[in-house]
Order: sequence, then C-alpha cells, then structure tokens
Amino acid sequence: MMSLRSKALALVEVLLRVPPLFVVDEFLKISLGLPVSSGEEVSVLSNVTVDHVDVTEADVNYYDANFYNAFLFTFFKFVICCLGCMSSLCVFVLYTKHLIIVYLYLMSLGIVFVSYWTNVSAIKQIQALTLAASTPYPSPSILEDILNLNIKNLLDLDGPGVLVIQNFSIQFALAFLFKNVHLGPRNQTIQKLLPISFMAPSFLAMLPVPPNLLHHSPVFSSLLPLFLVKYVLWTSAYSIVQVIYTGYQHGRLFVSNYGLSALVETEWMRLNVPCVLRVFWVLRVAEHAILLLMDNYDDDNEEVLKVSTLLAVQSLASMAKSLLVTGCETITAVLGMTSVISFFCHYIGNFFQWILLTDEEEDKSIGTVSAILFYILALQTGLTSLNPEKRFIRLCRNFCLLFTALLHFLHNIVNPMLMSLSASHNPSTHRHVRALGVCAFLIMFPISLLVYLWSQHSISTWLLAVSAFSIEVIVKVVVSLMIYSLFLIDAYRSTFWEQLDDYVYYIRAFGNTIEFCFGIFLFFNGAWILLFESGGAIRAVMMCIHAYFNIWCEARAGWSVFMKRRTAVNKINSLREASSDQLNRLDDVCAICYQEMHSAKITRCNHFFHGVCLRKWLYVQDRCPLCHDILYKIDNDPNKDNNSEAGNEENSNNQNLLLEEEPDLFLGDGVR
Repeated sequence: MMSLRSKALALVEVLLRVPPLFVVDEFLKISLGLPVSSGEEVSVLSNVTVDHVDVTEADVNYYDANFYNAFLFTFFKFVICCLGCMSSLCVFVLYTKHLIIVYLYLMSLGIVFVSYWTNVSAIKQIQALTLAASTPYPSPSILEDILNLNIKNLLDLDGPGVLVIQNFSIQFALAFLFKNVHLGPRNQTIQKLLPISFMAPSFLAMLPVPPNLLHHSPVFSSLLPLFLVKYVLWTSAYSIVQVIYTGYQHGRLFVSNYGLSALVETEWMRLNVPCVLRVFWVLRVAEHAILLLMDNYDDDNEEVLKVSTLLAVQSLASMAKSLLVTGCETITAVLGMTSVISFFCHYIGNFFQWILLTDEEEDKSIGTVSAILFYILALQTGLTSLNPEKRFIRLCRNFCLLFTALLHFLHNIVNPMLMSLSASHNPSTHRHVRALGVCAFLIMFPISLLVYLWSQHSISTWLLAVSAFSIEVIVKVVVSLMIYSLFLIDAYRSTFWEQLDDYVYYIRAFGNTIEFCFGIFLFFNGAWILLFESGGAIRAVMMCIHAYFNIWCEARAGWSVFMKRRTAVNKINSLREASSDQLNRLDDVCAICYQEMHSAKITRCNHFFHGVCLRKWLYVQDRCPLCHDILYKIDNDPNKDNNSEAGNEENSNNQNLLLEEEPDLFLGDGVR
C-alpha cells in the first residue's frame, strides 16, 4: 500500500514539473521573439526595406524611425521571452511544497480572470437579448418571472433567464474553488463576501438597474478577489526573495564542498528530469495527435468511412511522420525525445542481457550514452532549424546512426561474455548458443541494413558514415568470434599452446587497425561535411574530440603496446632456452600458468617458465615471480634503475597493458 502511495506521489510530482516545460517550449516555438525566415517580424522589416527603395531622400527619417521602432519592439519581445523562460525554469527547480504554493497562486489568479470574462460574456449576451426585444430593462421581466414562478419563461432557451441561471451556477462554482485555493487571509467576513462578489453581476442582471451599471458590474465583482491575489503577491515578496537567496546559498555551499558535478547529479535525481522530460514529450505528442485526428475527422467524415485499408495505413504513416517532425521542433522537444529514446535503449539493453543471462550494469550506460549521442546529433545537424521535410529526413538519418551505435554497445555486452565462456570452459551449452546467436544478429543486421540503404539511397557522406559504423561492428564481432574460437580450442587442449598469445595479439591488432582506419576515414568524412555541406561550431568541436580520443589516443596506445611487446620479446630472446634434459630433471610446472613445460626459458636466477608466460609477466614488472630478482639487466645503461622503486613504477605503468591485451592471463589452466 505504501509502495503504491509513494508511486502515486512521485507521479504527481512529475506532473507538477511538466507545465513549466510547456511554457518554455511555447517561447522557443516563437524563437524567443527573434525574427525568423517565416516570422512576422521579418516580414515587417522586409517591408520597411522595400519601402526604403521606393521613398525619396526626404522620407529617410521616416524609414529610420520605422526601423528603430521595429528593432525596439523585437528587442522588447526577446527580453520578455527570456524572462519568461528564466521564470519557468526557476519554477521547475523549486521544491515540491513551494511548487504547490506557486500553482495555488496561479490557480487563484486564473479563477479571477475566468470569473471576470465569464461575467462580461454573460452580461453582453443579456444586453444583446434586451436590445433585440426592444425593452429598456430586461431585469423586471426576470424578477417578475421569478416572483410569479413562471418556469416556462425562465427556462426559455432564447430568453435571458437561462443565461442568468447558467452564469449564476458558473460563478458559484468559481467562488467555491477560489475560497479553497486562495492564499490570502481566511477572515470569516471575507470568506462570506467572496461568493457575493463573484455572483454580483448575476444578481444585478435580475434587478432593474441602468445598463451602464450592469455593463461595469464584472469589474466591481472582481475587485475583492483581485485585491486578495495582489495582497498575497506583495506580502510574499520577501519570502520569494528569501527562497531564491537560500537556494543560491545552498548551491554555492554544495559546490564548494562537493563540486559542480555532484550538485548537477543531485538535482538531476531530485527533479527526476528524465521522467519529467518523457512525460512532457508524450503529452506534447498526444496533443498534436488529437489535433491531427480532429482535423482529419472534420475534413470529410463520409470519405473517412469509405476509405480503404491502404489509404488508412497511408494516413497513419503520414500522421506518424507529422508527429515525429513536430516532436523535435524545439530544444525542449528534442530533450523530451532524447529521454524517450534513452528509455527504449535501456530496455533494449535489458532484453539482450536477458538473452545472455547476465546482470551487468552495461544497460544503464546504453541508455545514457544513446541519449547523449542522439542529442549531440540533433544539435550538430541543426535539427530544430530545418523545415519539416528536411527535418524528417535528418531525423531518420540520425536514427540510423543511433542504431549502428547501439550495435556497438551490444557488442560491448556480448564480448566479455564470449571471453568468459571460452576461457572458463563453461559446460553450459545454452549460454554459448545465446551468445553466438547475439553475435549472428550483430553480423546479419548490419549487412541487411547496408544492403537496404545502398539499394535505396545514392552515395552520400551520411551513407558512408553509416556504412563505416556498420562494417566496424561486423569486424569487431568477427574478431571476438575468432578469439573466442581460439580460447575454446585452448580450453579443450591437454597441452600448453604457446602460440596462442601470438595469434590473439595478431587478431586483435588486425581489428584495432581496421577500427583506427575507420576512425581516420570518419574524420575526413566529417571534415568534408564541415567544409562543404553543413558547418557549425558543435560539429567542429566534435571533430576535435574524435581526432583526439579516437585517433591520437588510440594511435599512441597502440604504439605503446607494440613497443612494450617488442621490448618484452627481446628480453625473452636474450634468456637461455631450457633443454629437454633440464626439463626432465626439473619435472615441474610453470609457476605462472601451472601447466606442464615442454619448452621453457631459464632466468638469471635459474628459474624455469614458459616463454609466453614470462613475456606476459614482463608486461607487469621485470622481477622474477618466485624470488623477485631482476630478470633482465642492460649493462652501461645510466637510465636503468634497478631498485625496487623503478620496478614498482614500471609495474603501475604496465598494468593497463596487461589487462587490455590479455584479460585472462591469470585465469590459468589450473584455474580453468
């Protein structure tokens, strides 16, 4: 019961934070009041420019005045929109108790305006009926009908009686709501006067009062509730400033103690931003869907009833296209779509983890990274600034890029499991079948996607990027399967396989080289897009990040692995090779892998190890695994430090190399 109650309260809190996002979204729809290519302001300014061409020199001052007025008007709208966005965001980050107070105040203010305009509309209709009846005062007839209990005239749909009764009922309901939600003083006299104030125009409409008094009665009826609303605003000004200052102090203290990232993470979790964005986007799309359905229904009801199934499917496809286009027309809408995509990607990760029977936390990173990738793609391609047709095409292309990136994330899930299954000699056949099935999907789906895209689209930079990502994931899966096969063969061997390390290294080097080449290709592909298709600061920044992390860092890491491996090989080759007689007299196993030795290297301290095992050990440190003596020493080398600190430093520098190149080093066949 408590769980259900907590979920309901969480849902209510999420719903309370959605309206500020709609307000920000409406401001962004009008581009914060700035002129756009199809906006009203641009047409005004363009008309001024055209007039300037036709006017004489005597009218130059007139043109300057018009331009100055248009500029001031646009600037004023921009400032108002910015203030509105800032206010909405401030409301969004409020605590729940303060958020409820804000909504109660806005609700009371809205009730006052609804009451005023309802009274104005009712009085206008009553006076219009009076003029149509050519009688100076309608009220005596209403009062007489009430006194004479003339129900027929009172309930006449064309008479003023129904309007008075209807307005009386509406004002009574509004007065009841206002009494319960307003934040002003709850004085008994004021509470009793509020219903009278709301319903005063309805009472006056039944009395023989002059038309001018009846016309201005809605203004007088709204004075008391409006006074209460203004009183609350003035008396709460200090509390508002205090809440803002307290929030600023809290944020400043939190940042000084824990850092800005901790503050952002804490507030992100407190506000439940992903869930709020998802609810906002779903409600926004639902609103557009309802409007589209109403428009289609109003166009031609008879044709809708006679439409064929094919036309119905086409209509649904057109509707889905329209919803996708309108669902990413502003930054807030893109954020909402990003949250929805993250939600689906998270459960896609969960689905594949369920297939693989694993419980790792990789699915959470799938949702997060997918959201970040989609949002960066949207900003990089200028999704919100495109016209609807181009926006839909760009959105589909971004989805293709996202799908290929999702395949890479799925490979990151299945690859460790393949290595674990092969190295641990797991007898569970169905787990092997599940992992291999996912690998088959990761190969077949990109191939099918490439066949479809190349058959339906002409060559372009976007198609080349999708192809590069798809081929790259195929290569990564093939490399994983080859290493999986080698480990599986080694697991079923009864003797030690010395060449296994070399084979694994060459296969991984091949895969890493292919990925590095694709990274360079994608860099040049992005440079072409930046220079000749669609530039932008975001694209330039992302290219710099790609060049540093995916090209420079990968090249440096690969070269470091190669040099350290070559150094280790040279060190091993400098050691003596054990003869068969020495191995027979030793009659022992390798102290690193606990496997029988058919060939071995002899260290300076006369210890025997497999050459491959000793080479892997040298990735970590230069000391003997048994006696910790120096395994390899170069004479006359002033830079070589033989003390323990040097050994520890090399140990720390080479730990990552060992884990990256051979993660199953210390599993050993004895462990297996």
